[in-house]
Amino acid sequence: MSAPVKFYQTGTFTVGNRLLAPERRSVQSSLERSNSLNSGHRACQGCGEALGARYAVDAAMRATRGQLIAANATGCLEVFSTPYPETSWQLPWIHSLFGNAAAVGTGIAAALRVKGQRDVRVIAQGGDGGTTDIGFGCLSGMFERDDDVLYICYDNEAYMNTGVQRSSATPPAARTATTMAVGHEPGASFGQGKNLPLIAMAHEIPYVATATVADLRDLESKVARAMSLHGARYLHVLVPCPLGWGAASHDTIRLARLARETGIFPVFEAERGEVTAVTKIRRRVPVQEYLRPQKRFAHLFSHPSGPEMVDRLQAEADRNIRRFGLLDEAAEAGAGGPAAVTPREVA
Repeated sequence: MSAPVKFYQTGTFTVGNRLLAPERRSVQSSLERSNSLNSGHRACQGCGEALGARYAVDAAMRATRGQLIAANATGCLEVFSTPYPETSWQLPWIHSLFGNAAAVGTGIAAALRVKGQRDVRVIAQGGDGGTTDIGFGCLSGMFERDDDVLYICYDNEAYMNTGVQRSSATPPAARTATTMAVGHEPGASFGQGKNLPLIAMAHEIPYVATATVADLRDLESKVARAMSLHGARYLHVLVPCPLGWGAASHDTIRLARLARETGIFPVFEAERGEVTAVTKIRRRVPVQEYLRPQKRFAHLFSHPSGPEMVDRLQAEADRNIRRFGLLDEAAEAGAGGPAAVTPREVA
């Protein structure tokens, strides 16, 4: 678990690495970072997936001393990073089909084991469509066999590359090309979808965690923890998509932070099916603050059923807070000023 770090800047989203000893600084602040996903790719401005992939893979490269192979599902990440004959990847990287990245990663790990190259590690990665839908069977098989692969899902909550269609990770009430803002309850239906982190936990694999691109140090520490273990591991990273979410490109980090602070996206770690750590909510905010900057939820603030649907989304956030114990008690009491800054606390 990463050590708590107290930053003294207020009213800003920046992190003052200059206040930290060099050994406590983030991978991204180091001149020796691998730049595994290099500049020149064709991601949209403000792409959360590009940030998440760069942060995660660079952290994995440091943890393995550069001994890393990646299998990558078809999707936005593959399309914008490898338009033939170009590539932005600076590590051994294999493009799989849309739904078999976990299986390809398993094959790579098996081949390395047969060759006796146990120091070379494997990650498989894909978006929510290739993970929660098309690749779900291969991923569950990887978990069940406890294959020595870290699977990273970059979740932007829809099939963004093919036109913003709903996936099983799309939140209720969200407008997509296949869940239009029409009818009595516009947008995606309530009561559908999959919670992949909880499904992964049900397999009782060595390590499951969630993270967002809003907390770089937390994401890097979870990748390092995952790479310190062997067997099947799963990391689910929330990566806002300005295009698909209808949000400003400069709001990517803000939205990821609001998802956590509202309870919409719980951030936690689990080992062998048991939650071991959670990121507490420092300053709880209502879900409206997360929904309003996104055009995919604009109908909630003009449709007659909007207030009721917002209440249902708030209820889901409240349930996450209760389920994972996300609320910082000092912040909830509202006494004594802002709650102490503790990025991660043992549950």
